[in-house]
Amino acid sequence: MNGDFLQTALVFLLAAVACVPIAKRLGMGSVLGYLIAGMLIGPFVLGFVGEEGEDIMHIAEFGVVMMLFLIGLELNPREFWKMRKTILTLGFIQMGITTILAGAIAYFLFKFTHSTSLAVALAMAMSSTAIVLQTLKEKNISNTAAGQSSFSVLIFQDIAVIPILALLPLLATGNRPTAGEGHGSGVMIEQLPEWLQPIIIIAAVGVVFIAGRFVVVPFMRLMAKTRLREMFTAASLLLVIAVAYLMKEVGLSPALGTFIAGVVLANSEYKHELESALEPFKGLLLGLFFIGVGASLNFALVLQEPALIFSLVLGLMLLKALVLLFAGKIVKMKQDQNILFTFLLSQVGEFAFVLLTFSNQLAIIDQYWLDMLMATVALSMTITPVLLLLNEKFVSPYYGTRQKADEKPADEIAENNKVIIAGFGHFGSTVGRFLRASGVEATILDNDSDRVDMLRKMGFKVYYGDASRLQLLESAGIAGAKLLITAIDSPEVNIALIQQVQKHYPKVEIMARARNRMDAYELMEMGVEKIYRESLHTSVQLAIDALTNMGLRKYTANRKGIEFVKQDEASLHNLVQYRNDHKQYVINARAQIELQERLLAQEQVAGQEVDVAWDSELMRKVVGGDNQSKNKGDG
Repeated sequence: MNGDFLQTALVFLLAAVACVPIAKRLGMGSVLGYLIAGMLIGPFVLGFVGEEGEDIMHIAEFGVVMMLFLIGLELNPREFWKMRKTILTLGFIQMGITTILAGAIAYFLFKFTHSTSLAVALAMAMSSTAIVLQTLKEKNISNTAAGQSSFSVLIFQDIAVIPILALLPLLATGNRPTAGEGHGSGVMIEQLPEWLQPIIIIAAVGVVFIAGRFVVVPFMRLMAKTRLREMFTAASLLLVIAVAYLMKEVGLSPALGTFIAGVVLANSEYKHELESALEPFKGLLLGLFFIGVGASLNFALVLQEPALIFSLVLGLMLLKALVLLFAGKIVKMKQDQNILFTFLLSQVGEFAFVLLTFSNQLAIIDQYWLDMLMATVALSMTITPVLLLLNEKFVSPYYGTRQKADEKPADEIAENNKVIIAGFGHFGSTVGRFLRASGVEATILDNDSDRVDMLRKMGFKVYYGDASRLQLLESAGIAGAKLLITAIDSPEVNIALIQQVQKHYPKVEIMARARNRMDAYELMEMGVEKIYRESLHTSVQLAIDALTNMGLRKYTANRKGIEFVKQDEASLHNLVQYRNDHKQYVINARAQIELQERLLAQEQVAGQEVDVAWDSELMRKVVGGDNQSKNKGDG
């Protein structure tokens, strides 16, 4: 295909739009739809894109880069620490046994050298983070035992890439490629002695870590101050691309660098906003990644060596399946969950592309076996959605319902998910401080970066972001929330937020802040029942104090204030039907005001005698007078 960008984009989008809905309708999932789309438009079927699939894999590589950044961003160190036993147990079993067995087969059966056998085995031990996480999300099985165990193994594998990439240069022997050979490798690391290369790798990782802590957060805070959503999105993309470029220049995987950057920023106040800004790109790029995998499948090589390639695919998937079944037994996973866990992770993943390509650049693997193994990886990824479909249709019903993961205690769920406060200015912070003092923790969102920074220093866990964005709400846990308190200064943003929640999460109860009656009318028309006008109670309290200063009994003034608020709320509900008819609104508003004043006047006359008993000053006088009379009588 020529270099026409519009033509390429048209082909990609047409293929995705044509294949993915059909795959979803047939119950195969979007991943298989993207893979089939890539196969159809690839150089070995219709030939619409890519020469030998290379053009597509460049796009696919950036899809992995974006995906790994977001995975790292979701890897909360606290959650990681809670899962450490599962991660280490399952990760060591899966990676360790698979590497040993695959390496032994490569050495004894295919007569590879020690270095080549180890490099190939480490690559084949990887599973597809992209396919598994997408499947967990689509099929809503993230909270099952199989889903959580799969995620634990994937975390271990993603972290294991760091020492593996550091190890590969030490395995390199023989002729080394000259600078510029390979696909996208940097030149700096190739010009250094082999013993120095691991040090450079560790130093590059350290630079990313330090920059993430001390450079990126102030930079994102500066971008947030512009209050332009597109600038924050541009800054987010710049961050990912800059880290990827840095890692490429020192000869490392860009995906590795962005994953580390994501982990570093996982606890920053910009975590949720970064997720919501990059979420649209993530979905698109993951689709392109799967299309790239499908298009990279070398059918010519498959037809030339069908027995060998299919034997490699089936042998590897069977080997990994046996290891995964054993790992599931070790952690006492139930049979249905163990089978699902096995099907989820039995393929070879996208990191294998990175490790195999890097190994080829280091002359550990020759070009013939690189092509063979790349085809094996792509085929195993293509087969996985089919296996999951077969499991869902035939295996799961036989073994019964899915086992739910251990439920969190109710109080822990309440602390994390039950209450969300959007907007933490003077109004919202008063609500939040009162709730926290009463033992109720809330997830707090605010889009003022300076305020977020100050509140975090004061001990509040506040996240920066535009709460009206659905992705941010979902990251903050709106799906599990019971109550959303909208306390944002801007009525427009408040309304946009409420519309999103009502549309996608109608069961979440909403308590909304309104500046005045007009804002309250609009919220009422949207169906919001619990509305709190920010000026009502404060102005009434001021009037109560004014009446007290003018000589009215304090209890009487407070009672009149409560009754006034009650009557005003009633008039609000009566007048909302006339808000768009100015003439009728004025007529009825005057009638309501007259009615309110008349009722309060009648209530004041009826309650004067009762109020005497509550007037402390008068009670002191009465009590004092009685005591004086008693003393005189006693005398």
